[in-house]
Amino acid sequence: MAKILAAMSGGVDSSVAAALLLEQGHEVVGAYMKNWTNEEGLPGDCPWEQDIRDARAVCDFLGMEFRILSLTEQYRDRVVDYLLSGYREGITPNPDVMCNREMKFGIFREFAADQGFDHLATGHYARIENHPDGSVDILRGAIGKDQSYFLALLEQEQIQPALFPIGHLPKPEVRKEAERFGIPVAAKKDSQGICFIGDIRMTDFLAHYIPDQPGAIVNFAGERVGEHRGLHLHTLGQRKGLGVPSNTFGKAYVVIGKRPATNELVVAFDEPATPGLYSTRCRVGSISLTNRPLSGAENLLAQPRYRSEAVAVEAEPVENGGVILTFAKPQRALTPGQICAFYDGERLLGGGVFEEICD
Repeated sequence: MAKILAAMSGGVDSSVAAALLLEQGHEVVGAYMKNWTNEEGLPGDCPWEQDIRDARAVCDFLGMEFRILSLTEQYRDRVVDYLLSGYREGITPNPDVMCNREMKFGIFREFAADQGFDHLATGHYARIENHPDGSVDILRGAIGKDQSYFLALLEQEQIQPALFPIGHLPKPEVRKEAERFGIPVAAKKDSQGICFIGDIRMTDFLAHYIPDQPGAIVNFAGERVGEHRGLHLHTLGQRKGLGVPSNTFGKAYVVIGKRPATNELVVAFDEPATPGLYSTRCRVGSISLTNRPLSGAENLLAQPRYRSEAVAVEAEPVENGGVILTFAKPQRALTPGQICAFYDGERLLGGGVFEEICD
């Protein structure tokens, strides 16, 4: 029997994860990370109070001790500041990946170790593979849903105590398990929006902290076709929300570049042949590896965003510790600041940050 700290979000996934561990005979304590309380009155839904009530109700129902960790200061320092500074610099950061590295498997993991827990459990759809040498690998979620991409920047020390009790289940089966246990949140909808901040549009969140800097939207020929409120509100590959109508042939515009020096947003028609929209080579830096080097992969794959296919790549090391990736097929709108996850088949090798698009 192990002593396990379960991260409780108030949702169905973390609740079923805790229930399964209890059913296996472990000693489980639930804890909610209070990372954001929206004291600044941002628009949107920040349901942290309801989430705490739900997490407490689940723990009471399962007979578990429930704790609340107030980490708002650390969350602002490690996640919100990272998010805002990235957008100010003109790149597109990923707060969900950083939240996992810095909060759940950073501060929260350290708390678990200090309190004498053997493991930290979360409701991620991913799997753990233990090896005879004591090392651990992360594998993709088994069926239908996979969240290993969001764990790409974790290192071995962070993975060692991790448990993903629902990683072998598809989402519908997790719902059925919640009903089997009689968990109070069995029918609760999945959370949306920014990690721990809630259901708020990113543009609304950014508008609260970064003032508008209007400028021209231009096409390849340098012709003005519209006006933007700020380069930080747009990302490469974006089609919606540009405020620029399609042309007479019904072709939609897409963002293909930013020109900070002139504060211009560059758009072109969303077509495979559009220069700058599709790329095969890029530089990825700030590499973080989970357990083994990229060079040892028999089937090296790169996944450039969460909802995209992992594609075969060749990785060439460069002097600064990063790699030049060459994709087997062109990728749409590779974006500086976003996370690239590396796999060997279904095994997560790690990840890095897109720094430059080379073609």
